[in-house]
Amino acid sequence: MNSLRTRLLTLVLGLVAVVWAGAAFLTWQDARRELDTLLDAHLAQAATLLVAQFSHELDELELEYGHPPNKYEHRVAFQVWGRDGRRLLFRSVNAPRTPLGSAHTGFNTVRVDGADWRVFSTHASSEDGEDDERLLIHVAEPLNVRTGLAASISTNLLYPLWLTLPLLGLLLWWAVSVSLRPLTVLARAVSQRRPDNLSPLPAQQLAELAPLTQRLNQLFARIERLIDNERRFTADAAHELRTPIAAIQAQLQVAQGAAGSLQRNHALQQALDGCRRATHLIGQLLTLARLESQSGMALERCDLTILAAGVVAECAPDALQQGVELALVADGPFLLEGWPVLLQVLVRNLLDNALRHAEGASLVEVCISPDQGQGGMLSVCDNGRGVVAAEREKLGQRFYRPADTRSDGSGLGLSIVQRIAERHQAALTLESGTGGTGLCVVLRFAGCPLPESVPKCGV
Repeated sequence: MNSLRTRLLTLVLGLVAVVWAGAAFLTWQDARRELDTLLDAHLAQAATLLVAQFSHELDELELEYGHPPNKYEHRVAFQVWGRDGRRLLFRSVNAPRTPLGSAHTGFNTVRVDGADWRVFSTHASSEDGEDDERLLIHVAEPLNVRTGLAASISTNLLYPLWLTLPLLGLLLWWAVSVSLRPLTVLARAVSQRRPDNLSPLPAQQLAELAPLTQRLNQLFARIERLIDNERRFTADAAHELRTPIAAIQAQLQVAQGAAGSLQRNHALQQALDGCRRATHLIGQLLTLARLESQSGMALERCDLTILAAGVVAECAPDALQQGVELALVADGPFLLEGWPVLLQVLVRNLLDNALRHAEGASLVEVCISPDQGQGGMLSVCDNGRGVVAAEREKLGQRFYRPADTRSDGSGLGLSIVQRIAERHQAALTLESGTGGTGLCVVLRFAGCPLPESVPKCGV
């Protein structure tokens, strides 16, 4: 398994090595350049001394090229040639017999007898400038001497750095380990957790770890919420399905032991009604479970008026069968950011509740009142018997049904509506219905500006 510490140390030490090698190369180049300058001056000085040595044989010799004295001393070879440059008058023991340079004065680098030399050439002349009094002097130094000296100086300069590299590696390892310690502690805290431990991690002070910790805590909270929802769904389903399933079983047993067809058919009809109620309950439970588990759906800009009109058209046959007038009153398009499928579920549950529980109602009215740029309101009202004020606060609770209700609902409709309203940041209130009677469920949304291109909808 790759280690972040190993990778970081390798990268840092590699960069240090590259920089160190570059510094060593630059040190070598600088040392060689300085040595060349200084040793060239030494060659010129040596030539001056040679001219002075031969001055007793010539009249007041003068040097055509001069340099300041030099403190370096090396093995130097020299040659003294006559005016024609073909007759070797004098040479040092380490100088070859082959000329070390030409008749031109100054510095030059030549290769003689397989060796490279750095040569300084000059003329010595008498004061009267007679040609037969001029000498050609070559002072030379082997280049390998300079190379060895540059290597020695560079080695002496860089040797302490070589010795400190292991210490630098240890210090870097310590620094990286200390810097990564919070990450190590965090990794250990996560890896050693039990699967059922979803408590938040401690807040991190480091800017690099704080977002990671926050995201992990959000993930833990989301997982815990999903697990709680699953447990709640299981408990609710087990609790609420027990009664209808027991009733269905009892009716089927009655039908099985019925003496006549009339009693048998009645028991079977009751069993079918129980199956229908159980199916409705399961559908409501699944809807509620999906609402509580889904959080990544993309928002869409939708028209609540058009969505409500479609749901009203779906519920119209049931309303007609119950003798209830179903009406939609809309002032125009109502645009908002939301989830169209959930908004349809919201309107459908409101209408289903109104048709199921509005005892004595003859009218169920869906009103949509958009306020351009400022949101709007959706209300579903009936003129039935209504619900007393003390009971209204409990209607949003799961499985709660007023004690005097005669309907066969599951008590989840308003819970679903409330959950969808929260997802859309809408405020839900329960008020008196049409004409001061019945019940009116009011939802207030924050809407979107209405563009001129959206056509008006008449329903």
